[in-house]
Amino acid sequence: MPSDSESFHWPRVSIIMPTLNAGELLDNVLGSLARQTWPRDRYEIILADAHSKDRTREIAAQYGAIVLDDNGKNMEEGKRLALRHATGEYIVFVDADNEITHPDYLELAVKALAANPQALGVEGYYLPSPKMSSFCAYLTHRLHISDPICWLMSANPQLVARDGEAERWRLPGNSCSYPLGANGFVYRRADLQAVQAGEKFQDTHVALFLMKNGKREWLRIRGRGVHHYYVQTLWGFVQKRRRATVHFLRVQEEMPVNWMKEKPPVPLWLAAAYCVTFFGPLWHTLRGIARDRDGRWLWHLLASPASVLGNAWGVLTYRRRRNDRGTGGQSLIAELQVKQTLKR
Repeated sequence: MPSDSESFHWPRVSIIMPTLNAGELLDNVLGSLARQTWPRDRYEIILADAHSKDRTREIAAQYGAIVLDDNGKNMEEGKRLALRHATGEYIVFVDADNEITHPDYLELAVKALAANPQALGVEGYYLPSPKMSSFCAYLTHRLHISDPICWLMSANPQLVARDGEAERWRLPGNSCSYPLGANGFVYRRADLQAVQAGEKFQDTHVALFLMKNGKREWLRIRGRGVHHYYVQTLWGFVQKRRRATVHFLRVQEEMPVNWMKEKPPVPLWLAAAYCVTFFGPLWHTLRGIARDRDGRWLWHLLASPASVLGNAWGVLTYRRRRNDRGTGGQSLIAELQVKQTLKR
């Protein structure tokens, strides 16, 4: 990895972000991008905005972001739209509920990816923040994957090697059951083009396609990544899982690709059954507290059945209203949007 920034050729980077009424969070994420050590004239910020009715576009303009009208049926279509307009050699996917943790994250991530052609991309750590509740910190920092069902169905990545700040990771055996691709994830544009991401992008699909094409390894930057303000409350989590399930099922209509079917450690039915039993979540709660010395693992006892409730509610909503798409197809997704805030 190049160590001398002055001799490094700064490639152009495109930062892609889907938005819908993201005014409460947008200044936070865009401010963290403005603090990056990556030269401002070497990156662009592209928002695919699904016709927000709050201050989203006004805030975006303050940071010099390009705003595109997203008329698609789901958020993934917005990312495809932004990707088709991107000019960068490297592509970074950031959500409005993210905050880049360190000013050198982009610099270290792009340099690490340039030095490791075998890697499919760079995944950020999800670190806690004073701006998130203890529940949010449990979901994003401790689970990393913000849902107990998905957490159970994810294979545990294995550390391959470290080179300075860059870490090399891969999945064990031939499993591809791990959701890669969102929240500060960095790709090479050439790799995205190789799997036709501009036409069939979905967060976890792209990394899955690349792994199946032989790129089994990805990178992390030690101690750096994003603060992911997924949701602050337990009830908000139930609502968020409802919306996420409806969104997932709609994406499946177009492209039935699912990382949870790629040799997961446990099947979906068993993960759901675990979540509604008291003793399974209790065992992981006690284990997490003993290992991490972090009482936020106590939320696991409540989040596990809440996950089943939210996902089941989403399936019922989808079945009842699967044809309720409205103008441009966004009405139901917009209706189900959960208000996300920062802890004051």
